[in-house]
Amino acid sequence: MVESSGSRKGRVKWSKLYTFSCFRPFTADPGPQLLGQPGFSRVVFCNESQLHKIKPHKYPNNYITTTKYNVITFLPKALFEQFRRVANLYFLLAAALSLTSLTPFSPVSLIAPLVFVVGISMLKEAVEDWRRFLQDLNVNSRTVKVHIGNGLFMDKAWKSLCVGDVVKINKNEYFPSDLLLLSSSYEDGICYVETMNLDGETNLKVKRCLEPTLGLDGDAEFNKFKATIRCEDPNPSIYTFVGNLEFEKESSPLCPAQVLLRDSKLRNTDYIYGVVIFSGPDTKVVRNSTRSPSKRSQIERKMDRVIYVLFSILVLISLVTSIGSAFFTESEMVRWWYLSLKGDDPSFNPSKPVYSGFLQFIRALILYGYLIPISLYVSIEVVKVLQAMLINKDIELYDEETSKSVIVRTSNLNEELGQVEMILSDKTGTLTCNQMEFRKCSIEGISYGGDINEVDLAASKQMNIDVERYQFSLDGSDSRSHSFEMFECSAADGSTEKAVLGSEQGVENLGAGNSRISVTGKESVIKGFNFRDDRLMSKMWIYRSNVSDMIMFFRIMALCHTGIPIEDNETDKLQYEAESPEEVSFLIASQEFGFKFCRRTQSTMVLKELDPSSGLEVEREYKLLNLLEFSSSRKRMSVIVSNEDGQIFLLCKGADNIVLDRLAENGRTYEEATSLHLSSYAEDGLRTMAFAYRIVEVTEYEHWNSIFTKAKTTIGPRREELLERASEMIEKDLILLGAVAVEDKLQQGVPECIDKLAQAGLKIWLLTGDKKETAINVGFACSLLRHDMKQFHLNLSKEAESNNEVKAMKEDILHQIESSYQVICEESNKDAPSALVVDGKTLDIALRSDIRDYFLQLAVNCASVICCRVSPKQKALITRSVKDYTHRTTLAIGDGANDVGMIQEADIGVGISGMEGMQAVMASDFSLPQFRFLERLLIVHGHWCYKRISKMILYFVYKNVAFGLTLFYYEVYTNFSGEALYDDWYMVMFNVILTSLPVISLGVLEQDVSSKLCLQFPALYQEGQRNIYFSWKRIIGWILNGMLASLTIFMMNNYILSPSAFREEGDVADIAHVDAITYTCVIWTVNCQIALVISHFTWIQHFFIWGSILCWYIFLFFYGALPPTYSQRGFQLFMEAIGPAPMYWIVTLLVVVVSLLPYFLHIVIQRSFYPMDDHVIQEMKHFRKDITDNAMWLREQHNSKKATRIGFSARVDAKILHLKEQLHRKKTLIYRTVANNPIYRSATSSPFLQ
Repeated sequence: MVESSGSRKGRVKWSKLYTFSCFRPFTADPGPQLLGQPGFSRVVFCNESQLHKIKPHKYPNNYITTTKYNVITFLPKALFEQFRRVANLYFLLAAALSLTSLTPFSPVSLIAPLVFVVGISMLKEAVEDWRRFLQDLNVNSRTVKVHIGNGLFMDKAWKSLCVGDVVKINKNEYFPSDLLLLSSSYEDGICYVETMNLDGETNLKVKRCLEPTLGLDGDAEFNKFKATIRCEDPNPSIYTFVGNLEFEKESSPLCPAQVLLRDSKLRNTDYIYGVVIFSGPDTKVVRNSTRSPSKRSQIERKMDRVIYVLFSILVLISLVTSIGSAFFTESEMVRWWYLSLKGDDPSFNPSKPVYSGFLQFIRALILYGYLIPISLYVSIEVVKVLQAMLINKDIELYDEETSKSVIVRTSNLNEELGQVEMILSDKTGTLTCNQMEFRKCSIEGISYGGDINEVDLAASKQMNIDVERYQFSLDGSDSRSHSFEMFECSAADGSTEKAVLGSEQGVENLGAGNSRISVTGKESVIKGFNFRDDRLMSKMWIYRSNVSDMIMFFRIMALCHTGIPIEDNETDKLQYEAESPEEVSFLIASQEFGFKFCRRTQSTMVLKELDPSSGLEVEREYKLLNLLEFSSSRKRMSVIVSNEDGQIFLLCKGADNIVLDRLAENGRTYEEATSLHLSSYAEDGLRTMAFAYRIVEVTEYEHWNSIFTKAKTTIGPRREELLERASEMIEKDLILLGAVAVEDKLQQGVPECIDKLAQAGLKIWLLTGDKKETAINVGFACSLLRHDMKQFHLNLSKEAESNNEVKAMKEDILHQIESSYQVICEESNKDAPSALVVDGKTLDIALRSDIRDYFLQLAVNCASVICCRVSPKQKALITRSVKDYTHRTTLAIGDGANDVGMIQEADIGVGISGMEGMQAVMASDFSLPQFRFLERLLIVHGHWCYKRISKMILYFVYKNVAFGLTLFYYEVYTNFSGEALYDDWYMVMFNVILTSLPVISLGVLEQDVSSKLCLQFPALYQEGQRNIYFSWKRIIGWILNGMLASLTIFMMNNYILSPSAFREEGDVADIAHVDAITYTCVIWTVNCQIALVISHFTWIQHFFIWGSILCWYIFLFFYGALPPTYSQRGFQLFMEAIGPAPMYWIVTLLVVVVSLLPYFLHIVIQRSFYPMDDHVIQEMKHFRKDITDNAMWLREQHNSKKATRIGFSARVDAKILHLKEQLHRKKTLIYRTVANNPIYRSATSSPFLQ
């Protein structure tokens, strides 16, 4: 057992036990010919960090940043971001031209709005980047113990670390930079490292220091420590390292086994000492990340093209104005003597009509500038910030367990949440909790821990059938050897339509009614142990028929591991630490079954076993002879132990296919039943291992041990081969005992979230650094895979991989891709699901330019894609390739530093603010406490934000076209005189006050349906995926609507007011009257139009809409009250001229009704004959069909779910189909059996029945 004190070394020398891994003897310098050459020129002076602050060995400090800007770059980069928006670029040009004599307005009226708009947007960018800076500051301010001289270690901030510093890291602390391991709390200098944050793997990695530095075992030893490291230059490869350590006149080669990477964590080791070799931007994890990109949403990019269209209209009508002005100047105006045209006015020079026309063109570009909505961008910025605040405050997105909520870190992408089609997800820490739970086991061919899973329960509930157990023997020896679940139809109709996912209470009740069913979806009482079966629990297993095999099964669980027991002061039970979480769950389970692993030394392991004969606990000591540890190539682990009687056992656990191939002929008694159980467990998404053993004779062991010891001490390239050959000699003729199943526990709500996302039409890819088997198990657990799926596995053949020829590997992969794609194309059932599983080595080849498209063509045609053993760079490359090939909106979600690349590469990056650091969060656009909140973030808030922003932009285009074109019509009406229809203050007030607030309320508060209905009808989300509400059809339609409204307003005002008396005295309307009345009609029309657009009214919308109209009258009153010097032609206009005139109010009412009539007719026809999904749901909800006609409501709800091939619902549907086929076969068999029965045949052939 390990001493808890940091001052004493651990007694167990793991290097004496381990056979493979990092403990092979070091040979020669791994790269003597490379060191000193380009790419391998780094020199580190250990314990002399001051030498790295001056040239030639000056290296950066450990400060990192994820911000877009700094003090120097903010102004130029932020201005570039603003003026790459075409509208802002246009208004910059207009502001410059306003300083000339050509402008129809004062310069301030054009420059001030531009400065305001750009300033607000830059301020928003600054605030968001400041938040990133604060998060960076939080990470950079973490402390670590650093040697400051004389053997003293002091806490310093991470950012203060320099290359060459010696640091001390304690248990469960993160490494602040890339370190070279010098020594640890274990005597042989090993330590355990969790790299889940880097590569997604859950198993702990074993690292070991060099022999020369083993003596540096205390703080005082570093008083005079000096050494030099010569190694490779900074690079992104996290699996390689080349270097030498020169210490005490000896040169020792370095390899990845001595390197501790930043953001990995020290586990199961009290402390280590290390020296910084790469810091800050030079660390491998930072090298794997990219700079924070500037992301723009799909709608915002399309909005630029809309601005181009409006600018084209602007140029067109300016050209018409220019040509018309030149024509009238040359041919007509010379005869209009009362205009007194003179040659000194270049805008109306009859002798130079072309030049005058050009000046009028420039003037018209400024005059008609209101076609381009300058306030659109700033309004969108304000709306997005307010949307982000509402998302952040959503109580449904708050996680009580962690006290964290969703955080919108980049509000630019709110509407993009409503258009996601591809999700690329990490596994560990994102979908799973990195907690293993013991769930089921198969012993002697009998399954324990429950045979029914949630899919079976849901299927039986939907089919309205009863579950009955019929147990029968497969081999005739024991009627309990295996149980099949047979289903009998009940009298009720099997087509009941009930929502299974919502029936949590029913599922729980079913589980509670059977004590053999493990608790699912709940926290188990004992962490790591979620097993319920009365046949094994509470010492009941001692009454089973074959107790000896059960004892051996539990002994394998308690002895075949690398765990260390840790005393728990709160309970009398032990806690454990081991390389993998699976081993911890096995040790906890064995303790619950009565086999407690108590302690270990270098050569012994002690158990407290339950004695079946007496029922008492007995302490037994086993001598540990050899340990053949687990590796990815071996896929098994064995220990050789001898008991107190001297009998030698080999205890083995491993992958079922590996163990089953090594069984003896007399050891296959339970093979068939165990294989069926393993298949069932795997379908449930559980990780499985088979248990087997053999008794080894003493002479056989002594002969084998001599061979094994010789192989273990071999130095050279044949060492691994000899060791593997030796292990094969002893790991054979095994006797199968059974299998175990552990659950890589999913985060709460993950299956339901994936199911809802799939129903909404999203495709989900799983990208993980973990091994293939683990990834596939999790794929089943979260319903990305189904038992009836056709799985395509892309792997490099051993022959192609051994030759290491790129051409041969390409041909191999291309052949696999083509054959897999051909199978999909030839599939008769086009809805048949398929899945693609590919590893990192294969991806290196598959993502090369010449075969990338073939690979992606296959991948996007599969229902599910799982990429395993992928590096951080590969995650980013996959994300970029998918985004470029499919042109679909992609979302990447992860929780670790290894996910930063794909988070930044995706259109939307989501970071999980979990237990594994904040790197993913700092690089993300949105932060979630857990994966399940992605459902509401996308389906509710994403859907809302997409429709809000779409409606908002379209309305902005409409109101500016409706307002701006009235200026053009007036120009045509006045023979292109260049005169503005409206007062300058009217022009300024239009976008700033009179129409700004209603459109902001539309963008913030609009809801087509409630959040509850969004989740009940996930098909609504597909409106964003198909971009229905911001299609060119709608854009052109709203532009035409604005044109029609502007033409109606101008023509009706002109032809009603011009020929008739305006007041009782017979006065006709002058220009001041016409412009005020026309402007009033515009204000009423655009504000009433937004009232027709809004689906969800609150008092805020009413206040803003009708308040904006009221503001116009208030402004007109106070503006007219000013002296004529300021109010000019608006002096007392409202109170004395238009206000008292009935014509003013009649014209306003008539014009507004006629202007809105086309849109009103459009929505009536659309809702009556061509309703959209949201229209149908709105009307159903309005008429309370969810209460009065529940069958109709459920039918529409079912129809709204996209037919999916992944997710919990898809698995249930597949299970129902499978059960129906079984029932049909059973009925057919029964019918044939009865029909062939002689009694039945004689009875039916009896003449009495004729």
